[in-house]
Amino acid sequence: MSSTADAAAPAGHHHGDDHDHDHAAHPQGTLKSYTVGFVLSVILTAIPFWLVMSGTLPTQVTAITIIAFAVAQIFVHMICFLHMNMKAEGGWSMMALLFTLILVVIALTGSLWVMYHLNTNMMPGHDMSQLP
Repeated sequence: MSSTADAAAPAGHHHGDDHDHDHAAHPQGTLKSYTVGFVLSVILTAIPFWLVMSGTLPTQVTAITIIAFAVAQIFVHMICFLHMNMKAEGGWSMMALLFTLILVVIALTGSLWVMYHLNTNMMPGHDMSQLP
């Protein structure tokens, strides 16, 4: 390395220092975090699937339960697989989390609103006794 390159580099930073990373700011996934995330994802998928297939709860309660499990699964994925926390990337990860939550709320409420109104407005009741 030439002396001009050393002089141009900021104090204490050399070309070889580029590979040093702050592990608190950029957490690495561990086998434990991936295993916990996988197990939680399977559980958070299996329970709503069982609720729908068994029909043990009323439809509206089942829908609310599925939404709650979906939100929980979003958190599991963001924490266990994307390694998002309050310290990562100077808080920008938290901003991404809030943005994601806002989008999920908009998408879920909009979808439920559209499906409800399609159900009530698209299929008018037929009086079969009036047919010839």
